[in-house]
Order: sequence, then structure tokens, then C-alpha cells
Amino acid sequence: MNDPGPRHLAVVRGRVQCTLDETIPVDRCRLCVHSARVVVGGRELPSPARAYCSRCRDTPNIDMAKVEAVVCDDTRGEGFRSITSIIS
Repeated sequence: MNDPGPRHLAVVRGRVQCTLDETIPVDRCRLCVHSARVVVGGRELPSPARAYCSRCRDTPNIDMAKVEAVVCDDTRGEGFRSITSIIS
């Protein structure tokens, strides 16, 4: 089985191509389990969702309006899935 690896989703007018059929506001990526990293100023940073789950809820202060791209590990086309189902 070939793993295509993470997708790099460009932010265009504040939105990302989440699935083939859906674009979503980049703000939603802040709470998505598939959001692995965000690109700000050309640097990859842990996404707020991943940082919250993996670092004892120590989230970086990322201005999502400045995010240029999202590194998304949704290789199955599931789309947005909230971290609240995991952390609650």
C-alpha cells in the first residue's frame, strides 16, 4: 500500500481545500485532528490542534490569519474531524 504522505494545503483567501468537494476556513484547522503543522512566514510550526493534544495542552499562539499553508495528514479524504472528540 502506498502512503501518499501528508498534503500541503495552500491557504487561498482564508480557505483550504479540505476534501475534493469542500473548502473550509483555515480557522477550522485549529481544531482538526488531521492538521499536523501550519506554515507561517515560511516556517512549519506544530498546529494548534496537535500541540494541544501532545504537549499537555500547551498550545502555541498562532494567528491563523497569517497561516500560508496547512500540512494535513488526512490521506483518506475524511475531511474535518474535531479534536474535541478525542480530548473530552
